[in-house]
Amino acid sequence: MAVVWTERARDDLRDIFAFIAQDDRNAAARWVDRLVQRAELAATMPFAGRTLPELSRQDIREVLVRSYRIVYRVSSDDIRVLTVFEGHRRLRLSDLEDDA
Repeated sequence: MAVVWTERARDDLRDIFAFIAQDDRNAAARWVDRLVQRAELAATMPFAGRTLPELSRQDIREVLVRSYRIVYRVSSDDIRVLTVFEGHRRLRLSDLEDDA
């Protein structure tokens, strides 16, 4: 199953990189790679991710990487990563718009 990153999710990764890179560019690159790899792994078993506590939809799931949430929508062809953010932040429904 393919992984499609929405523009929002790509922006999230850029923001995460920029924030961590203020201290250590290599650490930032490693962390973003880890997030991307976790999303790729989710594509192998998309329904293994948990449903979002904020929603009661089976097609929108998330996987966790330490304190980060990777939220994605499962379809028959792919998973679409909708947003990536730190878990202490509130999920905004506008973050779930699919603009890939």
